[in-house]
Amino acid sequence: MFSKSYCAAILGIDGISVQVEADVSDGLPSFDMVGFLASEVKEAKERVRIALKNSEFRLPPKHITINLSPADIRKEGTAFDFPIAIAILVASGYIPQDNIDDCMIIGELSLDGHLQRVNGVLPMTFAAAKHGFKRCLVPIDNVREGAVVTDIEVIGIRTLMEAVEYLNGTRIIEPCFVDLEALFENESYQEYDDFSDLVGQNMMKRAVEVAVAGMHNIAIIGPPGAGKTMIAKRIPSIMPRMSVEESMEISKVYSIAGLLGGDRVLVHNRPYRAPHHTITPTALVGGGRMPVPGEISLSSGGVLFLDELPEFQTRTLEVLRQPLEERTVTITRVQATYRYPASFMLVTALNPCKCGYYPDTRRCNCSLHQVKQYLGKISRPLLDRIDICVETTPVEYQELVCSEKGESSKEIQKRVQEARKIQSKRYKGTGIYYNSMLNTKQINKYCKLGREEEKIIENAFNTLNLSARAYHRILKVSRTIADLCGEETIRKEHLYEAISYRSLDKKYWGDL
Repeated sequence: MFSKSYCAAILGIDGISVQVEADVSDGLPSFDMVGFLASEVKEAKERVRIALKNSEFRLPPKHITINLSPADIRKEGTAFDFPIAIAILVASGYIPQDNIDDCMIIGELSLDGHLQRVNGVLPMTFAAAKHGFKRCLVPIDNVREGAVVTDIEVIGIRTLMEAVEYLNGTRIIEPCFVDLEALFENESYQEYDDFSDLVGQNMMKRAVEVAVAGMHNIAIIGPPGAGKTMIAKRIPSIMPRMSVEESMEISKVYSIAGLLGGDRVLVHNRPYRAPHHTITPTALVGGGRMPVPGEISLSSGGVLFLDELPEFQTRTLEVLRQPLEERTVTITRVQATYRYPASFMLVTALNPCKCGYYPDTRRCNCSLHQVKQYLGKISRPLLDRIDICVETTPVEYQELVCSEKGESSKEIQKRVQEARKIQSKRYKGTGIYYNSMLNTKQINKYCKLGREEEKIIENAFNTLNLSARAYHRILKVSRTIADLCGEETIRKEHLYEAISYRSLDKKYWGDL
């Protein structure tokens, strides 16, 4: 007898509907599976066979063939166990075929018939809703994660027997409901430290505010203990709150990576990822034998903070170049191409030399050759992709003991949100969300300069020996500064400030 059930495979961050076909017929007893399967999917036949036996389903000795279609897409993961078992039970007469035609089934089976949680339920549930399924059966541990998709009923299942009773109508299981509005109303930034804790460093605070307002990449350079890491940790607290659409997109990545579960059904706050400098290129950008998102994609919509930048392997840093431009990560394998989002704000912190005190000759013991060797680990192409470079200074004692608090994160966030609203209105319908996303053609349209401003930028271009990419980034930062000031046109004071953020890299890397 022939039957079919439905599941989903993950390709990038999207789910693709997969049809599980089962044929139970006379012949020598066997259990064969086809359909471009990874090793963990091939192993499913043993889990399914024993789970059926331990769930008290007696299957006669038959020839069982399972096909996972389409056969040109590689099937990976353990989420196919459950739909394979259901397809066999339908073919064996335990469940009518009509009872599962409108249902997508996802889950891993343990040997005693219980369902185990799997990764990627959120994009799979999205795929089920997109393909018109009315119900989605998932492990009970994944039910809240899947239930954030509002266009489909998501049913939490504990055991294989429970699933059969539900599908036959002898057991009633109510679909799970997640109140998205309440979820976002209760969103809180309390887990982030506040900007009011920072003393001094007004120039650094201003540069960070500009960077966040336009989603520009920023490098913070200065001596140890000046507050570089401290301010980086507080950047998410001044970023605008995420929309539901942004949250869903980022949550898909976290679902695939297995970072959702329990009470955390969506990513509410802006991601903040700070990998150690020993990280490998694959862990940073994503990939592997079975491609998974890397730190770049996990920080999408938020901050990727690289502390002690020159300590990272040069090979690791160079993989950032394309994602910083394209805002996506493309991983190509023989069987498929995987695409992950990479719309992150790069924040880097570094000391100007090995000891950290260059160019203060009273405290720095490094030779010029050592300084060049240390900073030379960061390539010019990567530097060109960093819009803002800001220098910190040692904090004075009087600033440390001052009881007066600085601006809070909430106050700075209000200004950032106003600037983002201006950008959203300006770029409506263009697919652009903030100034850093502008391409060359759009820069010419939205970053027009007056005669006086053109002379200023021309002089800076020749004096600082800027590249074309650096020139365009100065214009984009100027546009952001004008937005923060509520100005429609870019004025010379906006341009001067943007140029000052590019002159510091010449101070440290100019002779390299």
